[in-house]
Amino acid sequence: MIPNIQILEKTISPYMIMALLGLLVAYWYLYRQSEKIGLDSIHASRMGLLSAVGVYLGGMLLYGLTNIHLLLRLLKNLDKATSFSQIWEALRVIFGGSVYYGGLIGCLLVSWIYLRRNKLPIGAYSDFGAPVIPLFHFFGRVGCFLSGCCYGIPWACGPVYHHSVAPGANGVPRFPVQLVEAAVNLALFFLLYGLLRRKKCQGQLLGLYLLIYPACRFVLEFFRGDEYRGFILGLSTSQFISVLLFASAVGFFLGQWAGKRRGKNLTQKNKPGISPTE
Repeated sequence: MIPNIQILEKTISPYMIMALLGLLVAYWYLYRQSEKIGLDSIHASRMGLLSAVGVYLGGMLLYGLTNIHLLLRLLKNLDKATSFSQIWEALRVIFGGSVYYGGLIGCLLVSWIYLRRNKLPIGAYSDFGAPVIPLFHFFGRVGCFLSGCCYGIPWACGPVYHHSVAPGANGVPRFPVQLVEAAVNLALFFLLYGLLRRKKCQGQLLGLYLLIYPACRFVLEFFRGDEYRGFILGLSTSQFISVLLFASAVGFFLGQWAGKRRGKNLTQKNKPGISPTE
């Protein structure tokens, strides 16, 4: 919707501006909220910075995997390259984008490693960090809408792009799927933040996010209009990952439920006057 901006001979896209704004807001949230709920603000800030690196690398690597056919073609014709700059340019095309789920997985992996190495409570920090994920993603999806990427299917009542970074999106009214997903993320942020403030679902907020968002994302993918939609069984890459994350979240909650059942049964068996064999 908005053309790129030229600053000091550098091209800055609206998406980059919104992503940077989201990063700043997310970092501010991590620092301020850690103090309010009694966690170490220094550890929270470090975890946030390292997680941002995980987001960048994970998103880029998964984007490269979606272009695996181009990477294989490059490796097959590597001996035909006439210069390193030619190879570098090909790699920029292959890894030159980002996939949200790759960033999410990178973020979670880096955070888990940091918490384990510093012997910090994973449950408390995952609850604390869960709301920041949809908060940052909200800004990213607004940036997608402004840049015209991740566009929706043709829709008569939708906005028309004229400066989209994806030329195929221009000139056709499109369903604003990015704004719908932004609204989903904002609602998720307020839900998780409210539960965190009320100390509800302790140790489960990240699992709750991984239960709700993948289900919403799976449905929203059907309203995407970009060309690459098929991956496995007709599902897109993001739909396939959504199924895996949703199943993992279901497994997590079933495991917690089973653990509580076992604990309750042991408590009842060990009550005075009750025989374990009864």
